[in-house]
Amino acid sequence: MTRHHKLASSFALLAIVLAFAGCQMGPSVSGSFDRSLDVSGPIRLELSNVAGDVTIVGSADGKVHVHGDVRVSGFGFGSPEKRLDDLVANPPVELKGDTLRIGKEMSRQHNVAITYSVEVPRATEVNSTSVSGAQSVRNVRGPVLAESVSGAVHGQDIGREVKLASTSGTVTAENCGDDVRATSISGTVTVTNAKGDVLAHSVSGNVEVRNPGGRVDANTSSGTVDVRDAGGDVKAHATAGRVTVQGNPSGNSYWDLKTVSGTVDISVPSNASFHLSAGAVTGQISAQIPIMIEEQGKHSLRAHMGDGGGRVEIHTVSGAIELQGAQ
Repeated sequence: MTRHHKLASSFALLAIVLAFAGCQMGPSVSGSFDRSLDVSGPIRLELSNVAGDVTIVGSADGKVHVHGDVRVSGFGFGSPEKRLDDLVANPPVELKGDTLRIGKEMSRQHNVAITYSVEVPRATEVNSTSVSGAQSVRNVRGPVLAESVSGAVHGQDIGREVKLASTSGTVTAENCGDDVRATSISGTVTVTNAKGDVLAHSVSGNVEVRNPGGRVDANTSSGTVDVRDAGGDVKAHATAGRVTVQGNPSGNSYWDLKTVSGTVDISVPSNASFHLSAGAVTGQISAQIPIMIEEQGKHSLRAHMGDGGGRVEIHTVSGAIELQGAQ
């Protein structure tokens, strides 16, 4: 099973919940609630939301504060006013031991939209899912898992492993201290300043990786792949789109760059040292860097730069291959 099929399957249950919740029709009423909780030591946050944006922020005071803006509408589930009063008086917030659960009672969320703003201690692990709404998680230790069926997902300043996913929406990760896995079915995926390995995947959207600290696996079916400041292994594949990689493939690193329909561009510094194998079925291969040619055909090239070291393999079916010096 492909990655995007797995991602779609993982959201199937949430999609069913969205359909069950139905469209918000009829008269609506709005209100809000606030809950503050004292905790000691690291905690785990588990949040589920049918409709509404979610913002989770780590704070320095070591306390938990949950603010919810609530809108209740629709027919067939009782008076909207009574349901609102019940949610405001008894918010879906529960702390048991070191686990904070928010929005777990899905039966109370028919035709209900709740926008959450949650402050937690920085030493918090986060597992947050949303059906319709954006997700934003910032300034926590993690690890973090944040998913949305319909909405953007953003992670920033996370200390440990990060997994972000959206079926329909952009996914961005910034300044994460460990490995990052960022995926979207329909949306751009951007990962910047990850300290560990990066897996960035989109089915229909561009993929951008900036300043990765470890290995990179970036791919898209319909869109471009753009990797900058790469110093380790890079796997960059596109089905219909350009692949661009800028960095230094020296040492023992391996670059595996492929596209079916699109150009492959690489930019390397003048002191780069690597072996090159390039093949283009119908496109041309051009090099504006000082390479030593070992074997050359009309649509193929074997060469090296410097003393060798790293390995770069480039393949495209319908598109050119261009090698140039880093700007």
